[in-house]
Amino acid sequence: MKRITLLIILAGTLISSCNGKEENKEQKVETVKTENKMKTIHLTKAEFLAKVANYKTNPAEWKYLGDKPALIDFYADWCGPCKAIAPTLEELAAEYDEQIYIYKINTEQEQELAAAFGIRSIPSLLFVPMDGQPQMSAGAMSKPQLKEAIDKVLLKK
Repeated sequence: MKRITLLIILAGTLISSCNGKEENKEQKVETVKTENKMKTIHLTKAEFLAKVANYKTNPAEWKYLGDKPALIDFYADWCGPCKAIAPTLEELAAEYDEQIYIYKINTEQEQELAAAFGIRSIPSLLFVPMDGQPQMSAGAMSKPQLKEAIDKVLLKK
């Protein structure tokens, strides 16, 4: 009798632990779905020339190549204000998912791009609207300031 009771308890524990694993799978699926939102995109020089502007073939005129407005963050890994603004840019990339791109360019690795845009302090943010000239902003901005600039300069709201 004790063996039967022990087997029933063991079977119940095994069944309940299997159900626990199914819940974990469902939780992972939900997590993956929420993480599919747009994130910031790191660019190399070659990617910049293909996706943003090819200043080598057209040095006299700014011609944006993207299909939606962009915010480009010129940063460095050692820069404190760059590290401070990074989570805000990730949040904004998710919030403005289908409306804008948020690119990041590491000025240590892409020195030619930094020189081409005259980057002297970081973070420097380049706002690239679909029409018109891009606008550069030096220094970190708060999230409300960034949202206002995105709405006015990039989305023309």
